[in-house]
Amino acid sequence: QVQLVESGGGLVQPGGSLRLSCAASGFTLDYYAIGWFRQAPGKEREGVSCITINDGSTYYADSVKGRFTVSRDNGENTVYLQMNSLTPENTGVYYCTFSYYYCSGLWPYGSTYWGQGTQVTVSS
Repeated sequence: QVQLVESGGGLVQPGGSLRLSCAASGFTLDYYAIGWFRQAPGKEREGVSCITINDGSTYYADSVKGRFTVSRDNGENTVYLQMNSLTPENTGVYYCTFSYYYCSGLWPYGSTYWGQGTQVTVSS
């Protein structure tokens, strides 16, 4: 059973940075994809970024390109989302999701596993 644990959220001022982590366990393959999604209060969950592990391909929502970077820790099954130049519009609960396949744009194809989420609040 795949398990995902997000961490790294918090309160940050506009213009600040945070690094989110998604620690994945319960699988043995080196071929998988992890996506990051944000759910703002009263809104639908939306894709932020995705990484396909075996080839390192990455995808970003237009609103975060140039500010967010998704990466993988080579020694661990942990994926990071480095978020810079944060704005209040980036506020929300951030979730990671796992797929045994690849990123289809911002969506990990066939993803069925989700973490519990971590709250990010950007406010002065």
